[in-house]
Amino acid sequence: MSRIFITGSTDGLGLAAARTLMNEGHDVVLHARSRERASAISEISPTALGIVIGDLASATETRSIAEQVNAIGRMDAVIHNAGIYLERSRGETPEGHAKTLAVNVLAPYLLTTWITRPDCLVYLTSGMHRSGSSTLDDIDWKKRPWSASQAYSESKLYIATLAAAVARHWPDVLSNAVDPGWVPTKMGGAGAPDDLEMGHLTQTWLAASEDEAAKVSGGYWYHRQRREAAADVSDTGFQDALVEKLAELTGVRLFGTRG
Repeated sequence: MSRIFITGSTDGLGLAAARTLMNEGHDVVLHARSRERASAISEISPTALGIVIGDLASATETRSIAEQVNAIGRMDAVIHNAGIYLERSRGETPEGHAKTLAVNVLAPYLLTTWITRPDCLVYLTSGMHRSGSSTLDDIDWKKRPWSASQAYSESKLYIATLAAAVARHWPDVLSNAVDPGWVPTKMGGAGAPDDLEMGHLTQTWLAASEDEAAKVSGGYWYHRQRREAAADVSDTGFQDALVEKLAELTGVRLFGTRG
């Protein structure tokens, strides 16, 4: 049985993944943005390995999340599930970043750096990543007029690219990106057409299955089928440029000295 940490596991796909993995006998560490949010999962939290608290929009709280996880012990897998969708405005985190970028990209980047390296990493992306721009000069939306949809699409391009970069740099870790589909969660809306169950079963399968088909790295997955991501995702030049940009924005370097 595996130890698995899941970000954003108080509702939606994260909670569904947690329930599935716990029912399979795995030790799951849950994550809630606040103690109030943690109270929403009081029915399953007593049987979890632990629950960590922190807002991914804050780098300081993200650091605390990593420290809380590391204090519990090394994870076998981490599922970077948490994300936000269409923000009405750029917003501003305590560090001055756009909230969509901070939660969807900077936080998983920082957690990847700070959490003791697991055997498996799963990053949730979206089919909307194909609409993301590979121009990196204003990824924090300080110059462009705000577009919630474009910001989300770009964040999902970046996270899929990060998953591919981790797979390339850390050959001892299985790192994959998962498109859960447009599923009827609070984020996706009640009218979303995709299968809610299949929306979370790919990430649980990649994180914990002994199936040889799941023991791969560098993939982009949709409903347990490997798909082709946008060309930028597998472009090593774009991977390196993105990781360097994230290091500049956070002051934290993931893969060591450039070059």
